[in-house]
Amino acid sequence: MTPDPAISRLLPNASLRGMRVLVRGAGEMASGVAYRLAHAGFHVLMTEIPTPLAVRRSVSFCEAVYEGSKVVEGRTARLIQEPGEAPELWARAELPVLVDPHMRCRAAIRPMVIVDALLAKRNTGLHKGMAPLTIGLGPGFHAPDQVDLAIETNRGHNLGRLISLGAPEPNTGVPGTLGGYSLERVLRSPADGRFQTQVALGQRVEAGQVVATVDGQAVEAQVAGILRGLLRPGALVTQGTKVGDVDPRGCIEYLHTISEKARAIGGSVLEGILATFNR
Repeated sequence: MTPDPAISRLLPNASLRGMRVLVRGAGEMASGVAYRLAHAGFHVLMTEIPTPLAVRRSVSFCEAVYEGSKVVEGRTARLIQEPGEAPELWARAELPVLVDPHMRCRAAIRPMVIVDALLAKRNTGLHKGMAPLTIGLGPGFHAPDQVDLAIETNRGHNLGRLISLGAPEPNTGVPGTLGGYSLERVLRSPADGRFQTQVALGQRVEAGQVVATVDGQAVEAQVAGILRGLLRPGALVTQGTKVGDVDPRGCIEYLHTISEKARAIGGSVLEGILATFNR
């Protein structure tokens, strides 16, 4: 969406348009962040590992690593091989995805903002000084000594809160409630091994149905609903890894749209950037 030039000239923050933001990760939450920032006019580059393990693949830009491109709610992300390819995609209002786990592209991209959206429950390398503004999502980040801003990712009253002094709540290990179910809706690997399934994303499953196997051991749905998330077949996993997500609400439209949590966190990142650079 391109604003009217006459309106743009009146906006005090018009210079922020095209600001470069590096988002570490391209899974579900990172994709929600990147989507909102790109929609607001920022030039976003996402970095990933060589073999992403996104569960909600239908709304994760990291699928571009496997497929070459991925469309989420009408916005396209494409895999690039080097940072120099990013400007061409930005000119087309697209999102570049680069396999670069250690963010070595920083020297070439020179981002004004880095957002660590891995949600690894710990800080895996982001620190102040890597960019003028550093933002960490969820547990593991403490502001202002490690990062400039941390953002609460735990569902509840404080979801999306900007933290300039302190840290987000510790990891509870308890998934958010959907349709009255929490732990029961999440599918986890019963063993170390290779994940295999013949079931497709969006398919309806019943309680007790075998959805997949890992090293020959069955992964059973505990509740009935729509398979909102499922790892790619062939992925190597360890025991306890989240491999799927059953949505008991049964609404197929939710499969292809960004969740309220990812959208809220993306809005908080946007607020943090605007609040910092519009002072």
